[in-house]
Amino acid sequence: MIEVGQKLPTATLSQLTSEGMVHHDVAELFAGKKVVLFAVPGAFTPTCSEEHLPGYVVLADKFQAKGVDLIACVAVNDAFVMKAWGEVHNASELLMLGDGDASFSKALGLTMDTAGFGGVRSQRYAMVIEDDVVTLLNVEAAGEFEASKAETLLAAL
Repeated sequence: MIEVGQKLPTATLSQLTSEGMVHHDVAELFAGKKVVLFAVPGAFTPTCSEEHLPGYVVLADKFQAKGVDLIACVAVNDAFVMKAWGEVHNASELLMLGDGDASFSKALGLTMDTAGFGGVRSQRYAMVIEDDVVTLLNVEAAGEFEASKAETLLAAL
């Protein structure tokens, strides 16, 4: 599993924009920025939709006031689903990124197998990245939702 002080792995994440599909090189996307990246097991799932994503939407301005340049949400879903999920939750201040084949999540060492529910998914976590280096990493224990909450991460900044 990735650790504080390590650079992010080489990976590509997808985003559907009004101009079409964009494939972001993670190193280029986060270079020179202070980024809050949080991951959810799946878009449109209960905790993710009712608590996790909405917390970051509501507190986006407070993160920006603390010097965060970019707030990004990633899930093992395609970019089409991530765009639709972001629109439903008014997440226009967030970058909604798809890790469709779980390659980014696997490279981080932060996957879990949900078997028949959805297969390989990302664990629930939140991290702070400064110029491609992880400076804070909060990974949730199975079935928990505290360490990766927007409020928890904001308090740690």
